Amino acid sequence: MSKVYFIGAGPGDPELITLKGRRLLDNADAVIYAGSLVNPELLQGIRADVFDSAHMDLEEIIKVITTYTDKGKTVVRLHTGDTAFYSAISEQIEQLRELGIPYEVIPGVSSALAGAAALGQELTIPEISQTVIFTRMEGRTPVPARERLGELAKHRATMAIFLSVGMIEKVRDELLQGYPEDTPVIVIEKASWPQQRILRGALKNIVALVRDAGIRKTALIYVGDSLKASEISMGKESKLYDKDFKHEYRG
Repeated sequence: MSKVYFIGAGPGDPELITLKGRRLLDNADAVIYAGSLVNPELLQGIRADVFDSAHMDLEEIIKVITTYTDKGKTVVRLHTGDTAFYSAISEQIEQLRELGIPYEVIPGVSSALAGAAALGQELTIPEISQTVIFTRMEGRTPVPARERLGELAKHRATMAIFLSVGMIEKVRDELLQGYPEDTPVIVIEKASWPQQRILRGALKNIVALVRDAGIRKTALIYVGDSLKASEISMGKESKLYDKDFKHEYRG
């Protein structure tokens, strides 16, 4: 039976797609990919017919899918990063359910995780922050009032902010409702791509840094005291490897 596979392509580095995703991509009959975001290197050598969704609306995407699945063909819908957030797969899946077309979601590596890897650190530092918030600034897509950056900032957790660097001044103003002005902020443009850039600053100067660098899109904003760990020793250790901490594998 024909099937549609929603695959997370990873953040940019073509080697960061999963083995399962790579296998399905290589064997697909049709691939619809997010042309403005997915690294085109992932499409080299595949046998499928390729469609760039950057120029398509939802109706056109579904039409391509039904054209191939009606013939018993396999379709891959290739999204950037991971499909779990900001991928717009829900509206596509709703249509497939109505049409009775089977589908499967294959996870990928989020740019938020690739960014943390580029920094060479974890985002959850014992006693500093044990919570990571993935969110975005309100733009043309509305955000519930209870999830505005100013409200989330009150938790003082580690935060990874998507799709918002073009509104960096508004982001700064919202974050200052919860974080002190000297809170570390890191902006990573095109995480894992050859063009990757990393800007380090604080809430008090991040707007100027971003503007001077000319970064307007395709960048993540990280905020929180946990970010200090990529530059200095925090002196905070987990219990996992503490010699005095006993558990079922280490008595």
